Parts: sequence; structure tokens; C-alpha cells
Amino acid sequence: MRCGNKALHAALAISLLLTQPTAFAARPMITDDARTVDAKACQVESWVRTNHGSREYWALPACNFTGNLELTFGGARTADATGTHATDIVLQGKTLFKTLEPNGWSVGLVAGGIRHPADGKSVSELYSYVPASFSYFNDKMVLHTNVGTLHNTLNSSTRGTWGIGSETSFAENTWFIAEAFRQKSGRPFFQAGVRHWIVPNHVQIDATYGNRFGTASNERWFSIGVRLITPAFLP
Repeated sequence: MRCGNKALHAALAISLLLTQPTAFAARPMITDDARTVDAKACQVESWVRTNHGSREYWALPACNFTGNLELTFGGARTADATGTHATDIVLQGKTLFKTLEPNGWSVGLVAGGIRHPADGKSVSELYSYVPASFSYFNDKMVLHTNVGTLHNTLNSSTRGTWGIGSETSFAENTWFIAEAFRQKSGRPFFQAGVRHWIVPNHVQIDATYGNRFGTASNERWFSIGVRLITPAFLP
């Protein structure tokens, strides 16, 4: 999650609460990158995801207070046949062991917890994973991999998770993104789309389509989102 050094003298208000697959990535991907927002800077990733029979409204604010610890706290409200209600609340921490440079690689560690208010538990799921990123052609193509675990506190079950994704530049400030990931039982999911920097390193928009491999349209989704990144401003 990169943040440039250009000045855009505004501090973003961090607001709102969060539901979707469990590992939260650089929007709109589920497969996370081994990058963080710049030291002393913040970002807000927000989007609308339309599913079969429901619509999710997301906001994921994150800040890097120390230089190598990005904290995310956010959530979603979902509108379905039962009404509109908060569906997930997430707290996540992310650190890097090696930072990404052009034609290089990076690796980190992510851990977090999720609360589903309808469950009545303080923590519904706990997760952790190792994100790794690999840069090619002077950052024109970047591959991401995730390997981790997800623990469900409701039934005391633990399962492995994985993801592999890519972002490829095909025009100035415009990227094609694609991924495959598995966080639930059954066949893996895929997602593909486009994202574009309106203001490089500060304002980004995206649109994606996703589904489960080999299934009908009832599991597909569409999303459209915006990502806002501040310059460094935290004390």
C-alpha cells in the first residue's frame, strides 16, 4: 500500500465501522500485498460490493503510527432482505520484515480479529497470514502471495488460507488486477478488475468482478471503490 511524498495538505477523517472475506488487502484485492502505508500517514479504503441478494458498504481506515506497524480498524454495513445492519468489525495489525523495492521482494506478517455482532461473541474469528510481494519490470508487474490460518471461535475450527494475485500496469496510472484465493471450504474464488490513480499515490478508484470457480452466478459479486491516502501528518 504505497503512499507518495507529494503534499496534499489534508488529513482524512477516520470513520465508520465493517463484512467480506477475512484477509483484508490493498483494495480491491483480497490477496494482501507486503506493503504498508507510509510512516505517519493514513488511508481509507472504501467500496460498495453487490452480491446475489445483498449489498455491502465498506470502510477500512488504516494508519502507520510507528513506521512499521499499520493498524486497521473498520467495518461494513450490509443491506439484504432483513434490512441494513452492521455485519463485521475488524481490528488488524501489519508489519514488514523486508520492504519492497523495484525488481525486489518483500515479506511481512498480518494478524487480526473479526467480530460478527449477530454472533453475540466478542471475537468471532482470529486470523494470521504471511504476505509476500515480488516486483518485476521496474514495478510494472507485481505478484502477491498469502499463506495463513483462520480460526473460528464459534465452533473451534481452524483452516488454512491462501491467495495469489497480480497487478499489471497497462497505461499511465492504470492497472489490471487479478487473483485467486481460498478462505472458505469448497472451490477457490477469483476476482479481476481495473484500478486507476486519479491523483497518483493519493486518490484511487477501482472496479472488479468476482465469483467462485466452477459455480453459478449466485456467488458472483461486483464492486466499485475509492481509496484515499494522506501525506505524513501524524506526530
